[in-house]
Amino acid sequence: MAGVGSAYAIRVRGSSTVGTMQGIRGAWRRTAQGAGLIGDDGGIRPTIFAEMSALAAQTNAINLGQGFPDEDGPREVLEAARAAISNGVNQYPPGRGAPDLLHAIAEHQERFYGIALDPHRDVIVTAGATEALAAVLLALIDGPDDEIVVFEPFYDAYAAVVALSGARLVTVPLRWPDFQPDLDALRDAVTDRTRIILVNDPHNPTGAVFSGAARDEVVRLAERHDAVIVTDEVYEHLVFGDAHVPIATLPGAWGRTLTISSAGKTFSTTGWKIGWVSGPAALIDAVLAVKQFLTYVNGAPFQPAIAAGLRLPDSFFTGIADTLRAKRDILGAGLRRAGFDVSSPSGSYFTVADAAPLGVTDAAAFCRELPARVGVVAIPLTAFVVPAHRGEYATLVRFAACKRVEVLEDAASRLALVDS
Repeated sequence: MAGVGSAYAIRVRGSSTVGTMQGIRGAWRRTAQGAGLIGDDGGIRPTIFAEMSALAAQTNAINLGQGFPDEDGPREVLEAARAAISNGVNQYPPGRGAPDLLHAIAEHQERFYGIALDPHRDVIVTAGATEALAAVLLALIDGPDDEIVVFEPFYDAYAAVVALSGARLVTVPLRWPDFQPDLDALRDAVTDRTRIILVNDPHNPTGAVFSGAARDEVVRLAERHDAVIVTDEVYEHLVFGDAHVPIATLPGAWGRTLTISSAGKTFSTTGWKIGWVSGPAALIDAVLAVKQFLTYVNGAPFQPAIAAGLRLPDSFFTGIADTLRAKRDILGAGLRRAGFDVSSPSGSYFTVADAAPLGVTDAAAFCRELPARVGVVAIPLTAFVVPAHRGEYATLVRFAACKRVEVLEDAASRLALVDS
């Protein structure tokens, strides 16, 4: 496609047909609409991440918008991948995943959380957490009467995949400044129509870690309404207080919970796209029935490398949390000096700041101007909510702390000029 919403040409049996996207029928439309990407002209807009990354390149700005590190992961993991490539691990791995990685995931869940998994039945490897999410939702949603409850703001793929599945998205608000779930709103949202309660903890984009009361209420409501709990735990090792608590460990949760995680955030290998889903064998088999026709398999030489990573000593896992906590503090201090109000995150890569003290009323416009003004890129929180709720988050901005210290310090010095 030459450009968003532009005319395009399709060659069919030697002839040419010209049209616009509005004339193409299919699931793409509800998927893009779910993600808020349909423009007024009916064409697809780029995601806010693509737009802001392009602005970063055009202005030579520091990109604190997209959540990817600017440092490589642990040497042991990188060397294991190189060794696997050199040793011929370059063809299709088994459909469920390389046996060594399946065993490593099971060992990890037992070691950190006391969850006993059968590596041959209770785990499958996926092309990152996003494919895991897609496979789970496509496997378990049965029609348009099914509802999926999510906590808002939410990772942008959630709304897109919910729309693709054909289910109805039901949101529960997380509100400034602590972004904890409103439990009364959660009780109102979960009904007998609820097929899935989708929990992202630690949370993207807010950096919140859900309270024990919130986790307990999710399990209670899922049991009451016979819903499946799907958890996205990709930031499980990037928490800054008490250790992460998977919902699957709570009484009554295991038999109805699918746990999604991935290697990208823990090992700074976001481009490798190695994720996994674990849970009861019957649910895993249902997910595999769909997943095998999505990517089938992926990342053969990266799978043994991530197995090596999951077996690194405890000092590695505590070290990455300590390092990110220090980076969070550098970023937060810089934002406060620049005049923002700051919500101090309890986990993840991200910090949310309120630009209202700077006179900002539209975070999206503010973020589009910021690269040219001071040379820093951020993401408006309105990109993570449904259109009807954007007014509630109109002045909030997400910044990523997963960059080198010197980059964060440079960004902080630039942000100090935002009100000048």
